[in-house]
Amino acid sequence: MKRVVVGLSGGVDSSVCAYLLKEQGYEVIGIFMRNWNDDSVILDDECPWVEDSNDALLVAEKLGIPFQVIDLSEIYKERIVDYMFAEYEAGRTPNPDVLCNREIKFDVFLDTALKLGADFVATGHYCQKTTTLAGNKEIHHLIAGADNNKDQSYFLCQLSQEQLSKALFPIGHLQKSEVRKIATEQGLVTANKKDSQGLCFIGKVKLPDFLQQQLKPKKGKVFAIDANKYEEKKAQQNGINPTFEAIPLNAEMGKEIGEHQGAHYYTIGQRKGLGIGGFKEPLFVIGTNTKTNEIYTGEGEEHPGLYRDGLIVPEKDVHWINPTYQIQEGQSLNCKARIRYRQPLQDVVIENKSGDLYYKFREAQRGITPGQFVACYLNEELIGSGVIQ
Repeated sequence: MKRVVVGLSGGVDSSVCAYLLKEQGYEVIGIFMRNWNDDSVILDDECPWVEDSNDALLVAEKLGIPFQVIDLSEIYKERIVDYMFAEYEAGRTPNPDVLCNREIKFDVFLDTALKLGADFVATGHYCQKTTTLAGNKEIHHLIAGADNNKDQSYFLCQLSQEQLSKALFPIGHLQKSEVRKIATEQGLVTANKKDSQGLCFIGKVKLPDFLQQQLKPKKGKVFAIDANKYEEKKAQQNGINPTFEAIPLNAEMGKEIGEHQGAHYYTIGQRKGLGIGGFKEPLFVIGTNTKTNEIYTGEGEEHPGLYRDGLIVPEKDVHWINPTYQIQEGQSLNCKARIRYRQPLQDVVIENKSGDLYYKFREAQRGITPGQFVACYLNEELIGSGVIQ
């Protein structure tokens, strides 16, 4: 009988995950990961860890499986929180959920499970895994979840073959409604619990308060960039070539319209939080400069500064989940990609130029954000990813 350690988060998905594995004949152990100790930045009515831990315990008792809580807060701070602060400070927008899966759930947590004699770890992610043979070597394939509205493969876009070999995703073939139905039929306390939001295993946080723990407010200027001047700069910069990199912005391309509390608090495409009125259409952040502490905005949904034709992933940030599809220098690959969770897949051509990958989209993409992850797919398989430059 194979032993599986389930990451019981106190939600309905991981609860049903544990139930299904037990029904399939696995020896199941439930573990709740405590990743955070500071409740001052957590919204009280959104997913406090104590309530989640209690719910996870009740599920384990209902299923008759062993349960324990492990404290990973120190290593979570080191690998995820410190990374977040560093990225924001550098003017990039991190994705802690992707890193949490790579660094915590399928690394530290996986190691903990293996020390307990586990053959696999399982999570309640809406994604699937298949395995094929290439000669004598197993290739593990990360497949999108069957529920298009809940597919979470994007959040696993940094996993390795080794990590996938030890992973099980028992609910990936189900619809969310089916998962809740199973939980209800089995009398699980989490059956009607709403989905948690926010940072991985922390809950929904007040992001400004969270960032201000380390990144202090610093007043700076906000500029509105003239659309025509932006187009002129783009033409000078790129000629007829695709816009793979963001156009450098400066104060001369627009006018000063207000103040902000720190450029490191803002991200590309952001609308809320500027607090500046007097414009016919909404203002969107189209660029930030943490060195000069300036924010650049564009008026309206169609401002050209919100869109780019493509993006670059530097060689050091290229990651192939399925090495079969690795693109060699000078080669290209037609596939689909997304630059954020829940974004519909976009047609793209990826070309390897001296190790760096250039993503040229069929249609210009809105809000391409440095620091975020681009994930590429062939059919339903997520084959690779990278950090956007």
